[in-house]
Amino acid sequence: MGALPHALVLPFPAQGHVIPLMELSYCLVDHGFRITFVNTEFNHDRVVAALQIHSTMEQINLVSVPDGLDKEEDRNDIGRLTDGLMKTMPPGLEDLIRKSSEAGDRITCMIVDESMAWALEIAKKMGLRPAAFWPASAQLLATLLSIPELTSKGVIDADGKN
Repeated sequence: MGALPHALVLPFPAQGHVIPLMELSYCLVDHGFRITFVNTEFNHDRVVAALQIHSTMEQINLVSVPDGLDKEEDRNDIGRLTDGLMKTMPPGLEDLIRKSSEAGDRITCMIVDESMAWALEIAKKMGLRPAAFWPASAQLLATLLSIPELTSKGVIDADGKN
């Protein structure tokens, strides 16, 4: 039998994003996956402390990468947080993937929170199968995906008004 599939899982570092992807990770482990679950350094200790001991945890490796903000900076400023993530996370993720492969623990796919969709390009660049995960409601996703059509039909204008 071959090696277990190994997924790198990357949530957006905000409330309502980490837990759904951790739940997905538990399900993937139950179906034969190993998981590398990536948090920001700021969230890592809080996530580790909050996790209950779960039988699948031996197949989930919790790791962290910098988020690009200083310790005292406000992570509730989503614009600043997103800018920091996009500037500092790509090289950290590439390094993590490379080191895992060099250690004989090759990551085979990458599952990213849709709010971190820029990371899908890293998956492609590193030769991993990419997948996006939407942690919010299906209704919100359907609404967001309908905006271009609503705009083109004149239902709303480019500013979201009629």
